[in-house]
Amino acid sequence: MEWEKQFGLSGKTVIVTGGSSGIGQGCVEFLASVGASVAVFDLNEAKKRKRETAAVRHFRCDVTDEASVRSCVEHAEKELGNLFGFVHCAGVIRRRSAPDLEEADWNAVLNVNLKGAYLMAKHVIPALAENGGGSVVLIGSGWGIKGGPKAVSYCAAKGGVVNLTRALAIDHGPQNIRVNCVCPGDVDTPLLRDEARQLGYNLDSWLAESAERPLHRLGTPLDIAKAVYFFLSDLSPWASGSVLVVDGGGTA
Repeated sequence: MEWEKQFGLSGKTVIVTGGSSGIGQGCVEFLASVGASVAVFDLNEAKKRKRETAAVRHFRCDVTDEASVRSCVEHAEKELGNLFGFVHCAGVIRRRSAPDLEEADWNAVLNVNLKGAYLMAKHVIPALAENGGGSVVLIGSGWGIKGGPKAVSYCAAKGGVVNLTRALAIDHGPQNIRVNCVCPGDVDTPLLRDEARQLGYNLDSWLAESAERPLHRLGTPLDIAKAVYFFLSDLSPWASGSVLVVDGGGTA
């Protein structure tokens, strides 16, 4: 496609955290389909061998551990080259109110969703600066903008991701690095299905309730991947510090 040659990611390397399932997997597949090389950072080793191709390489990475992040970024840049950006999709959720939430679960949610984004930025952004610039997309949530029930740690973490986006955009714009945030609504992923289990809800009823929004359906990982591509690519050359809600009208 000519527009892809003009605006896209051919020949560029993008890291996707949490890329072995859900939104992350959707991003990996879509970005690879439009010519990007993709480094998948994930703890899930079982899916690694099944999905690795010349354009998609997997690295076992714990985004909550700085040594792991540093090592994986170095190896990804060495093996794939031309590092252009990253997408932070790694995420966990614990559906509890504050009195019912264990401290360990609070830490787990904040560490993966928010600390992971910070550690990735810490170790990828210097490489992007050396390469002349790049693009970063953090995956937030509709609950990073408005509150939600029984999700105190997730709302706090995703609210932090939204404002981390703005802070990074301010700091690194002079290095020609754009930083933006995509905030999905309910997307049909293992994470969403696990919420039903945590809350003790019937899965079919849970999915049907989650689809009750103006567009009358759940989102798909591809829906979010296309928004991520918009921010990564030259289709959005002057967008930085932006927060895009993609939720079928759920927060309208």
